[in-house]
Amino acid sequence: MIAYQKAFNLAKEVYLITEKFPKEERFGIVQQIQRAAVSVVSNIAEGAARNSGREKLQFFIIARGSLVELETQLQLSLELKFFQETYIFDRIGDVSRLLYGLIRNRRERL
Repeated sequence: MIAYQKAFNLAKEVYLITEKFPKEERFGIVQQIQRAAVSVVSNIAEGAARNSGREKLQFFIIARGSLVELETQLQLSLELKFFQETYIFDRIGDVSRLLYGLIRNRRERL
């Protein structure tokens, strides 16, 4: 599944980026960012593994919520100058479009 692959790569990139954050943020925003990134890929995986279309849809919606949370936390971190790798927002956009397609597809099937 392309959405899973892109979300998996996004999570890896997020971990690499957050390694450079200030050490005092290790137990603050860094943990929140990493958890949100892992939540995106985990919920896509869990949704794909479900048999019910409604269950799939629910997990994809949760993944989208985590993606929005991740984007917000990274926007704040960028404003605070914790990192400069703005390409990550393009990656988030890619995953967002794929998730939107999955959600739309599931809704049409229900």
